[in-house]
Parts: sequence; structure tokens; C-alpha cells
Amino acid sequence: MLTVRANGSVKNALDGAESVEVTASTIRELLNRLADRYPAFARELDAGIAVAINGEIYRDDRDVPIPADAEVFLLPRIPGG
Repeated sequence: MLTVRANGSVKNALDGAESVEVTASTIRELLNRLADRYPAFARELDAGIAVAINGEIYRDDRDVPIPADAEVFLLPRIPGG
């Protein structure tokens, strides 16, 4: 089981939890499970979320495997130009 940490609007979408426990083996599975559990998180996904795994940020690649001992952090995308 992974411990997933979040802050800002993503934390708010997880009912204010700084961390949640989730069983998932890929980014896609992780995001889908969180969206199923937290309706506000599903809406946050539409706005865009980046996933950091062991310090490496993934924005669009949802098929990346997540090691069982990984440090996972969710953060809102920051628009820029």
C-alpha cells in the first residue's frame, strides 16, 4: 500500500487529508482509485494534476509503474507560458 501526500487544492480534494493510503501499481490506477474514493478529486483531475514519484514529476504519462516503497506526492499543475 502506498502513502500518497498532497497539498493545496489537491489536499482539499482529498477531504483535507495530508496523506492517504492507496493500493496501486501505476499512476493511472492511483488516480482512478482516488477519483472513485473522493468525488472532489475527480474534479481536480480535470484541472490537471502532476504526480511526483521519488522526486521525479510526471504530468501526462499515466502508465508509469509505482514502486511499492515509493514516495508519492500529488500537486496541482501550475499554468505557465
